[in-house]
Amino acid sequence: MNMSTPIVEFVNAKKQFRGKKSTVTAVDDVTLTVDKGEVFGVIGYSGAGKSTLVRMINALEPATGGQVVVLGRDVSALKESELRQLRLEIGMIFQQFNLLQSRSVAANVAYPLEVAGVGRAERARRVAELLEFVGLSDKAKAVPSQLSGGQKQRVGIARALATNPTLLLADEATSALDPETTADVLGLLRRVNEELGITVIVITHEMDVVKAICDRVAVMEQGKVVEVGEVYQVFSHPEHRATRRFVSSAIKDRPDADVLARLRERHREHLITVYVHEDGGQGDRITDLLVRHGVRGGIIYGGISEVKQRPFGSLTWGLEGEPEAIAGFIADVRQYTHVVDLGTAENPLDGFGHADFVAAPEEGDRA
Repeated sequence: MNMSTPIVEFVNAKKQFRGKKSTVTAVDDVTLTVDKGEVFGVIGYSGAGKSTLVRMINALEPATGGQVVVLGRDVSALKESELRQLRLEIGMIFQQFNLLQSRSVAANVAYPLEVAGVGRAERARRVAELLEFVGLSDKAKAVPSQLSGGQKQRVGIARALATNPTLLLADEATSALDPETTADVLGLLRRVNEELGITVIVITHEMDVVKAICDRVAVMEQGKVVEVGEVYQVFSHPEHRATRRFVSSAIKDRPDADVLARLRERHREHLITVYVHEDGGQGDRITDLLVRHGVRGGIIYGGISEVKQRPFGSLTWGLEGEPEAIAGFIADVRQYTHVVDLGTAENPLDGFGHADFVAAPEEGDRA
């Protein structure tokens, strides 16, 4: 996958909505690059500005400041006729499908081709090709009311692909679907990216969606991009508090305040949470270090998941031994991974109230 050519660039981009009494800034000084060929996620809670941001790409919401450059063209500088041409290269799918209820599945997919002036024979060929791609060839004559939610979204994807776009925008495309159907639709979007070479921008409030298909992700809060990076890096080392909230919603591996309180009621030991990264060697190392320091330990909470086919998670341990021995053990574990020291029930430490983890040394600094 070619990840070197920018396909979308936001440069100090701003979008304000001016009312009679006040001005609302929906997108606030965003600088961001989406590379050709990637699946890029934009995540944020309701009101974060993510949907406005994506609508600025095809100028459905014109920027009020800065630049939005799409396929090498400054969107704000384009004439209406040039914008119409650009929009043929940008497909869009929506949360509520936006299908024409009186038209058949085939006619819905054909609609963008009709608008673009494509001839009848070519339209029929392209519609058949797309319905086969999304697995709905047998539904060509059905109307939307006869389809399930997942089937409706597949029609929406086929319609978005009708004009052979270079870029596909998916705005909360799975929010109205159940988990199993969501997985199917996300798998289809990944196929769109891998088999057709189309860059996909996914707008979502669900970190599970990002985890499933995105290569990189930007986190938005109050109109600003507060964190951006490769998905594995963002999951494993979330820096901003909003990112940490999203990660904890997708990977139930770290005890929140309520769970930690219950753990402390049941376990009087010294508690630590240890980050498990992809080399897979932590278990043996911890066992060796427990023996070396004369500390007894057991796992009392945690979980391991996969992010971009790379294992990631954390395990909370209960430790028993002399305080000096436990301190030495924790110091040695920190030589190769990240540790949150939670203390004991009698002397609790609020490790999760600050940065998620105490950083491990860089590779060259390790003992």
